[in-house]
Amino acid sequence: MTHVVQHPDTQTLQALDNAHYLHPFSDHKTLREKGARMIVRAQGVYIWDSDGNRILDGMAGLWCTNIGYGEKRLADAAHRQMLELPYYNSFFQCAHPPVVELAKEIAELAPDHMNQVFFTGSGSESNDTVLRMVRHYWTLKGQPEKFTIIGRHNGYHGSTVAGASLGGMKAMHKQGGLPIPGIHHIPQPYWFGEGGDLTPEEFGVKAAQELEKAILEIGEDKVAAFIAEPVQGAGGVVIPPSTYWPEINRILAKYDILMIADEVICGFGRTGEWFGSQTFDIKPDFMPIAKGMTSGYIPMGGVIVSDRIANAFEEKGGDFNHGYTYSGHPVAAAVALENLKVMKEKNLVQYVKEDIGPYLQSQWQTLAEHPLVGEARGVGLVAAIELIQDKATRQRFDEEVGIGGICRDISVENGLVMRACGDTMIISPPLVITRAEVDELIHKAKLALDLTQQVLTDKGLL
Repeated sequence: MTHVVQHPDTQTLQALDNAHYLHPFSDHKTLREKGARMIVRAQGVYIWDSDGNRILDGMAGLWCTNIGYGEKRLADAAHRQMLELPYYNSFFQCAHPPVVELAKEIAELAPDHMNQVFFTGSGSESNDTVLRMVRHYWTLKGQPEKFTIIGRHNGYHGSTVAGASLGGMKAMHKQGGLPIPGIHHIPQPYWFGEGGDLTPEEFGVKAAQELEKAILEIGEDKVAAFIAEPVQGAGGVVIPPSTYWPEINRILAKYDILMIADEVICGFGRTGEWFGSQTFDIKPDFMPIAKGMTSGYIPMGGVIVSDRIANAFEEKGGDFNHGYTYSGHPVAAAVALENLKVMKEKNLVQYVKEDIGPYLQSQWQTLAEHPLVGEARGVGLVAAIELIQDKATRQRFDEEVGIGGICRDISVENGLVMRACGDTMIISPPLVITRAEVDELIHKAKLALDLTQQVLTDKGLL
């Protein structure tokens, strides 16, 4: 039975919010006028707001509550660990059982050549760590001039200074003088938006060859690494064509460039394998992780490191002068361990690959029939639809229409969290979602599209 906590009423909570809380990624002028939606409890794939509305969480929080809400075993694991060892650090040649056991579990799930893990507090911190590790590695190898890291336009690697720099979000770069030096960006493999008249296969090769072009322009001896998400998440669930990753693998091997596969979103079952790198046969040297590692129940991140990198750190000796107070936090590690146990016992990765993933994708494709939808795409339990004005030409609505925001707000008001990335609507539900709940999600997504179409018609935009 769910324990219900009595909270102040919505208006009181919103007043407190307006007076004291600065939100991430928010227009605070608009937010203060509208008032934040107060989420007060959750169970399974559903959340409830302070007005009693039940909403299907089609985004698993922020791509993270893989085992769904309300799993008591994770709370019990945190409680046990807090009583035994609530905190100790991993500095000064110390460790503790939960963190070494977690590192072992993750290494067993990772590709065979990746056997060590550095822990952080978030995905953003993980990508800061990667930047430090990449440059330290090449310095240890006597090649400190291999300094530049290549990322992709519209990629997302967090919002810290290094993470936002590695990512290719222009709106983020406008604030704070980003990117920092030594970061270069190439075009994304976004066939629907940028493929033109090329087939997806032709475009995949072309997009991958932008990496080789950049390496040759910058200088092979100056490029340290390439960073990319197996599937771009916050950039709109951009799934590369089948020809993209094989060509990337070829280029990286040819020029001895390190591969950073950002698994913060794709990792821990989202694509139907434990990691997106396994789904797309990527050959990583680093895999930043977070989110699904604890199913979002407690903050934790990390970087899975290849033997090549770890061996260089060990052979050369000397301190790696980097780390966080909460690296390998014992309570977070205990929760992550229990989360992985739950996932294994429920066969969630296999469930995504063989059952619920294919079912969601087949049902999601029915949305492509809607007049506003130019493309429906997805893999595993992540998917997107492109909202367009003209199907034949892929013509979009003018930016000032804000169709994505309109559809997002209508969707939430009608009981489904869908996220808008510009004019692309995306979902990433908990891995425990059932077929009946997928049917509900699709029904509510179609309703949101119909109501969005009506709003546009009423405004004379259709």
